[in-house]
Amino acid sequence: MKIRHGEARDCAAIAEIYNHAVKNTTAVWNEKTVDAENRAVWLGQRQLAGYPVLVAQDGERIVGYASFGDWRAFDGYRHTVEHSVYVHPQSQGKGLGRTLMQHLIGEAQKLGKHVMIAAIESQNAASIKLHEQLGFRITGQMPQVGAKFGRWLDLTFMQLQLDSRSEPDSRE
Repeated sequence: MKIRHGEARDCAAIAEIYNHAVKNTTAVWNEKTVDAENRAVWLGQRQLAGYPVLVAQDGERIVGYASFGDWRAFDGYRHTVEHSVYVHPQSQGKGLGRTLMQHLIGEAQKLGKHVMIAAIESQNAASIKLHEQLGFRITGQMPQVGAKFGRWLDLTFMQLQLDSRSEPDSRE
């Protein structure tokens, strides 16, 4: 298994993995699928912002991807990012999500980010457990803020403090 930065040639596989999550899970609260062109635009936006898109490659096949972006658009949140990780259904349960997360945390630390946020559908016990094992802690729960598959969804927020700075850098 190789973890590397995503490229335009990976966008069809990224779209396939994302679309599976859209159609079959509550991991993403979107009901519209995307195509490779949409993911190419998304990839370009992430790269332009200086944020990584990591892919997990098994042989020639992309089996997962992870990224993070701004948590909120206001300047005061510039030290905080929100991440997402998606794994192809045939590759789930093999530790790939953990591996992608570990690499993603390292990327955020290299960029000097202070906090990483996870927003997880509250019934996704496996994702919550994984995040806890990686040092994230639950910081909030919001009942019935989303809907998908004809039911209300609850949101659990988790966060990981990436560095120990007590104050932001005054040069920023």
